[in-house]
Amino acid sequence: MFKRVQIFLLAFLFSVNLFAQVLDVPFRQATSVKYKLPDDLKDAKLKKVVVDYNDIVYLLTDKGLYRDYYEDEISKDLFYRLLSDKIPLDITVQEETGYLYYLYADEFLTNAHAGTIYKHFPKDKFQRILVNAEDLILLLGNKKSVLYNKSKELGDQKLPKGKFVECYVFNKSFYYLTSDVIYRLENGEWKVLHKGKKLTTITFRPNEIYVGTSDGYYSIDLYNGEKIRELNNKLPVPSLTNIRMVGSELWLASDKGAFLKEPDRFRYFAGKRWLNENNVIDIAYDSKGDIYFLTPTGLNKIKYVTWKLADKTKKFQDDIRKYHMRFGWVNEFRYGKPGDLKTAVSVDHDNDGLWTSLYLGSQAFRYATTGEEIARRYVWESFESYERLLTVNPLKGFPSRTFERRGIIFNHDAWRHSQEKEWDWKGTTSTDEYIAYLFVAGVMDKFVVHSPEEKQRVASFIDAIMTHIIENDYYFVDYDGKPTRWGRWNPEYVNWYPLTVSDRKLNSAHLIAGLQLAYSLTGKVIYKSEAYRMMDEYGYLENILAPMKNFKATKDFVHLGDTMGDAWNHSDDEMSFLTYWVLYHYAFTNDLKQKYVGAIREHWELERPEKDALWEMCTYSTSGDIDVESTLWFLREFNYDLDRYSVKNSYRKDIDFLPENFRGQTTKSLLYPGEREMHRHNANPFDLDSGGGRRSRLAGDEYLLPYWMARYYKVIE
Repeated sequence: MFKRVQIFLLAFLFSVNLFAQVLDVPFRQATSVKYKLPDDLKDAKLKKVVVDYNDIVYLLTDKGLYRDYYEDEISKDLFYRLLSDKIPLDITVQEETGYLYYLYADEFLTNAHAGTIYKHFPKDKFQRILVNAEDLILLLGNKKSVLYNKSKELGDQKLPKGKFVECYVFNKSFYYLTSDVIYRLENGEWKVLHKGKKLTTITFRPNEIYVGTSDGYYSIDLYNGEKIRELNNKLPVPSLTNIRMVGSELWLASDKGAFLKEPDRFRYFAGKRWLNENNVIDIAYDSKGDIYFLTPTGLNKIKYVTWKLADKTKKFQDDIRKYHMRFGWVNEFRYGKPGDLKTAVSVDHDNDGLWTSLYLGSQAFRYATTGEEIARRYVWESFESYERLLTVNPLKGFPSRTFERRGIIFNHDAWRHSQEKEWDWKGTTSTDEYIAYLFVAGVMDKFVVHSPEEKQRVASFIDAIMTHIIENDYYFVDYDGKPTRWGRWNPEYVNWYPLTVSDRKLNSAHLIAGLQLAYSLTGKVIYKSEAYRMMDEYGYLENILAPMKNFKATKDFVHLGDTMGDAWNHSDDEMSFLTYWVLYHYAFTNDLKQKYVGAIREHWELERPEKDALWEMCTYSTSGDIDVESTLWFLREFNYDLDRYSVKNSYRKDIDFLPENFRGQTTKSLLYPGEREMHRHNANPFDLDSGGGRRSRLAGDEYLLPYWMARYYKVIE
């Protein structure tokens, strides 16, 4: 046995060294900018967006020309005084140079070249303008087009038959798109390049044209129009309104959002997280690679920020201190008006303790990694809130769920007045809260306590709770003298469940972890003897080691009205992995540790499709197993914007759906976080649709804990 432990420890140390080379290098992340439009554009028709070579964004409307003076605000373009009151019919930027050209009812002009290029003509002849790199200017009317060399007319061309869709310029050539033909202007005539069906948009790359349709896209040879790539309609939305090649990236738009073609999937930008509305009618881009999406009612930008994980971490940590602290708890808040911080209010939550344990844990690992005293201070500030859970109610050793000033809470089913005159407390404390207490005490004991007095504070906290549990026959007993709904570790309750239901395994792990921790902190023999009694007499160790692969739908067990085992419980996943850290690090013996490792590894294997960095780090810090790629993917892709938006993905045609299954995994591959609603670790990341409505915002502790664990365990340098 000793040799086996040695081998494991050597393997673990080797894996630590192996991953110490993963550096925190800069990466790009998409963020959303929604432009504020002035009141005078209310009910205006938004027609077109272009970006010139100075990265000035111009918005063409039926009320005139507007531009961005600030990054998130559009205003009337007043710069050229004699033009400010005129309403262009069209605008464009010249190929290669990016100079802005204006088309009015009776002239075209540009302010480039000292204003020397302009031309008057009879009113209302033309509606569209294009300019190629050789200063050839093409004007399109209802029946004909006219070509100019700067201000000199070169001749006109009869327009092709068919329903006009759009016109383009690429590599000095002009293109005219109808719903079934692509034409190119050659030697003064519009020549057929390609015939198709239900054509809606095209874009260009060297030697190739991508052709968008109402049912996907394909590509043709730039020179002879013959098909190169077959139709691809396995898109988020196959009916395309616009496509645009931006460098080497293909962007596509629809009436249900926009999407970026990646090597093996599409990245989908839809819903209020990204767009003011989903109907994208035009696309533009700037020199930085930021993408602009015009809808009938607004202008939106996908702005790319380049930063390191450390920069992202600092933002979340700063925001938590500014917006998310409530009596030391870290909590999401509620908006009075969606997205408006000025209307945000803090609210209590049943699991204040659980969510705060992620933040407190992150700061404990931060302190252990960096030695920053401010992190240690934050830990103790939040720990005061945990301590108060035991004193704000009159029950011996019973931790309240949370507390609040009197007069705010009106649901008296769970709330009671405290013996402290101005306060109320909430009962019904659950296992979610219990594991938070264990995790908090464990990480503080390992990384934060300095003095015997500090160690005693942490020990007394756990001692009181575990004594309450033992003295009450392994239940949390509430103010009514009855066990709470979920605070139950009694063998009669735990072993009532079959091994196909997660509660039997999880509650066993909860109790043994707590007893091990309490013994380590206090030295009281009762905790060790009770732990072994539960393992030896009631099979709690066998429960912990029971294979999770045997979990399945088990609907015959109803607990207080709840059907247990009818679906995979993702809250149990969160509680399990936090428990594993305590269970492993406070194991009585190395032999127990190695047994726990097997259970942890099996759970990790099952959870790998979720790409959850917290699962990865809790596993790595115990069994030594890790998927580094998924860990970095989680941290880098974790949303910059933490608001809870409504999302819908179930209609997408690019997703490989799975048959209905017990785990609730709806798709073969996990969608990007930016395509899903913000959620905590206790939700199913494979949920496709949700209705957050941007009424609340998460704090970011879901990111901070795995980040700082990754730093401490040297997965990230």
